[in-house]
Amino acid sequence: MIQEKIMIVEDDPTIATLLSEYLSQWGFTCHVPSDFSKILEAYQELAPNLILLDISLPHYNGFYWCQEIRKVSEVPIIFLSSASDNMNVITAMNTGADDFISKPFDLPVLVAKIKALLRRSYVFGQQQSDFYYGDYLLHFQDNRIVYSTTVLDLTPNESKVLQCLYENLGKITKRETIIEKLWQSEYFIDSNTLSVNINRLRKKLETIGLERAIQTIKGEGYIMVTPNDI
Repeated sequence: MIQEKIMIVEDDPTIATLLSEYLSQWGFTCHVPSDFSKILEAYQELAPNLILLDISLPHYNGFYWCQEIRKVSEVPIIFLSSASDNMNVITAMNTGADDFISKPFDLPVLVAKIKALLRRSYVFGQQQSDFYYGDYLLHFQDNRIVYSTTVLDLTPNESKVLQCLYENLGKITKRETIIEKLWQSEYFIDSNTLSVNINRLRKKLETIGLERAIQTIKGEGYIMVTPNDI
């Protein structure tokens, strides 16, 4: 079973340690960033399933980081703060938070809220985790790729093909495997149509510097090479 990852953005080391140790007992993998000037980078590297975010932080406050993360992701975010007046709660929600819990908080209640939010966000398919290919953010659910300030739109078939290759990153994916994935997702596709979609996808990837990302293995299928191999 894959453990769900939680990023704890908390300036108080005592609280951060308490949260990390307690949540770990519930099967969560916790990460506490050490550099509060690079929270977005930490998020992109970790790709957590949920973020616990305080308001009062060095460099920039939690509202700022919530807005920055929301530019690239719909990952669930819960604010934890002692500054629980109505204005802060409203601001947190307006910047994209999913919930706000006041300090001091009851740990079992926090776990219950985390589980409920994760259930709503992922189990019912309303959201999915973001995926990264080097500096490229892959939004399979929204059929697009984000790179710096560029947004590349994909067709549903192209997105499904890319996701299938990404799930086997660095390994050969047989043509039949891709066709079966698209069939199961109600996108009918035959061998010739697959070739067309692969070629179109490659041309689009070329426009954002990923011309070598997908390679053909003659007689076997395709491979999406790792970012380091480009």
